[in-house]
Amino acid sequence: QLQLVESGGGLVQPGGSLRLSCAASGGTLRFYAVGWFRQVPGKEREGVASITMMSDGSTYYTDSVKGRFTISRDNAKDTAYLQMNNLKPEDSANYYCAAAEYFAPLENTWNARDEYDLWGQGTQVTVSS
Repeated sequence: QLQLVESGGGLVQPGGSLRLSCAASGGTLRFYAVGWFRQVPGKEREGVASITMMSDGSTYYTDSVKGRFTISRDNAKDTAYLQMNNLKPEDSANYYCAAAEYFAPLENTWNARDEYDLWGQGTQVTVSS
Protein backbone atom coordinates (compact mmCIF):
# COMPACT_ATOMS: atom_id res chain seq x y z
CA GLN A 1 0.00 0.00 0.00
CA LEU A 2 1.43 3.33 -1.06
CA GLN A 3 1.96 5.78 1.77
CA LEU A 4 2.64 9.50 1.59
CA VAL A 5 4.79 11.50 3.98
CA GLU A 6 4.98 15.28 3.87
CA SER A 7 7.88 17.34 5.16
CA GLY A 8 9.23 20.86 4.91
CA GLY A 9 6.67 22.81 6.88
CA GLY A 10 7.58 25.33 9.54
CA LEU A 11 7.46 28.94 10.65
CA VAL A 12 8.40 31.59 8.11
CA GLN A 13 8.09 35.36 7.93
CA PRO A 14 5.79 37.02 5.40
CA GLY A 15 7.52 37.19 2.04
CA GLY A 16 9.58 34.11 2.81
CA SER A 17 9.71 30.75 1.07
CA LEU A 18 9.26 27.10 1.94
CA ARG A 19 9.44 23.92 -0.10
CA LEU A 20 7.17 21.08 0.91
CA SER A 21 8.01 17.52 -0.09
CA CYS A 22 5.70 14.55 -0.45
CA ALA A 23 7.59 11.26 -0.46
CA ALA A 24 5.90 8.02 -1.42
CA SER A 25 6.85 4.69 0.09
CA GLY A 26 5.60 1.15 -0.42
CA GLY A 27 5.22 1.61 -4.16
CA THR A 28 5.66 4.01 -7.03
CA LEU A 29 4.04 7.41 -7.33
CA ARG A 30 4.35 7.54 -11.10
CA PHE A 31 0.81 6.31 -11.83
CA TYR A 32 -0.78 8.85 -9.51
CA ALA A 33 -1.80 12.43 -9.99
CA VAL A 34 -0.66 14.43 -6.96
CA GLY A 35 -2.44 17.27 -5.25
CA TRP A 36 -1.64 19.60 -2.39
CA PHE A 37 -4.47 20.68 -0.12
CA ARG A 38 -4.54 22.85 2.97
CA GLN A 39 -6.82 23.25 5.92
CA VAL A 40 -7.23 25.62 8.83
CA PRO A 41 -9.33 24.79 11.88
CA GLY A 42 -13.02 25.31 11.28
CA LYS A 43 -12.72 25.44 7.50
CA GLU A 44 -12.98 22.91 4.73
CA ARG A 45 -9.86 21.44 3.21
CA GLU A 46 -9.13 23.36 0.01
CA GLY A 47 -7.15 22.45 -3.06
CA VAL A 48 -3.92 24.37 -3.55
CA ALA A 49 -2.32 22.72 -6.59
CA SER A 50 -2.28 19.55 -8.62
CA ILE A 51 -0.04 17.89 -11.17
CA THR A 52 -0.73 15.07 -13.60
CA MET A 53 1.19 11.79 -13.64
CA MET A 54 3.99 12.95 -15.91
CA SER A 55 6.86 14.98 -14.43
CA ASP A 56 6.30 17.59 -17.13
CA GLY A 57 2.54 17.27 -17.01
CA SER A 58 -0.16 19.85 -16.63
CA THR A 59 -0.43 21.77 -13.39
CA TYR A 60 -3.35 23.51 -11.74
CA TYR A 61 -3.51 26.11 -8.97
CA THR A 62 -6.07 27.85 -6.90
CA ASP A 63 -6.23 31.54 -7.78
CA SER A 64 -4.79 32.79 -4.50
CA VAL A 65 -1.45 31.04 -5.05
CA LYS A 66 -0.94 31.51 -8.80
CA GLY A 67 2.41 33.12 -9.50
CA ARG A 68 3.70 32.31 -6.01
CA PHE A 69 3.48 28.50 -5.67
CA THR A 70 4.87 25.86 -8.00
CA ILE A 71 4.00 22.18 -7.90
CA SER A 72 6.44 19.69 -9.38
CA ARG A 73 7.36 16.04 -9.16
CA ASP A 74 10.33 13.75 -9.66
CA ASN A 75 9.01 10.32 -10.61
CA ALA A 76 12.48 8.80 -10.33
CA LYS A 77 12.42 9.73 -6.64
CA ASP A 78 8.69 9.07 -6.14
CA THR A 79 8.44 12.54 -4.66
CA ALA A 80 6.33 15.60 -5.32
CA TYR A 81 7.04 19.14 -4.22
CA LEU A 82 5.30 22.41 -3.53
CA GLN A 83 7.57 25.43 -3.77
CA MET A 84 5.95 28.32 -1.95
CA ASN A 85 7.33 31.82 -2.46
CA ASN A 86 6.21 35.23 -1.21
CA LEU A 87 4.25 33.58 1.57
CA LYS A 88 1.45 35.49 3.23
CA PRO A 89 -0.15 35.05 6.66
CA GLU A 90 -3.29 33.73 4.96
CA ASP A 91 -1.23 30.82 3.61
CA SER A 92 -0.89 29.49 7.16
CA ALA A 93 -2.50 26.06 7.33
CA ASN A 94 -1.87 22.37 7.64
CA TYR A 95 -0.78 21.23 4.18
CA TYR A 96 -1.65 17.76 2.93
CA CYS A 97 -0.31 15.80 0.02
CA ALA A 98 -2.78 13.56 -1.79
CA ALA A 99 -2.53 11.06 -4.63
CA ALA A 100 -5.09 9.70 -7.08
CA GLU A 101 -4.28 6.59 -9.08
CA TYR A 102 -4.75 6.95 -12.85
CA PHE A 103 -6.56 10.22 -12.31
CA ALA A 104 -6.23 12.84 -15.03
CA PRO A 105 -7.02 16.15 -13.35
CA LEU A 106 -8.63 18.84 -15.42
CA GLU A 107 -9.38 22.49 -14.80
CA ASN A 108 -12.74 21.72 -13.20
CA THR A 109 -11.79 18.52 -11.36
CA TRP A 110 -8.26 18.85 -10.00
CA ASN A 111 -9.37 20.03 -6.56
CA ALA A 112 -12.12 17.47 -5.99
CA ARG A 113 -11.11 15.85 -2.72
CA ASP A 114 -13.09 12.67 -3.46
CA GLU A 115 -10.85 11.92 -6.45
CA TYR A 116 -7.82 11.47 -4.19
CA ASP A 117 -7.66 8.16 -2.37
CA LEU A 118 -4.33 8.48 -0.58
CA TRP A 119 -3.47 11.22 1.91
CA GLY A 120 -0.45 12.12 3.98
CA GLN A 121 -0.56 13.15 7.61
CA GLY A 122 -0.01 16.83 6.91
CA THR A 123 2.68 19.38 7.65
CA GLN A 124 2.04 22.70 9.36
CA VAL A 125 2.95 25.96 7.65
CA THR A 126 2.81 29.14 9.72
CA VAL A 127 3.49 32.53 8.17
CA SER A 128 3.98 35.16 10.82
CA SER A 129 6.31 37.98 11.79
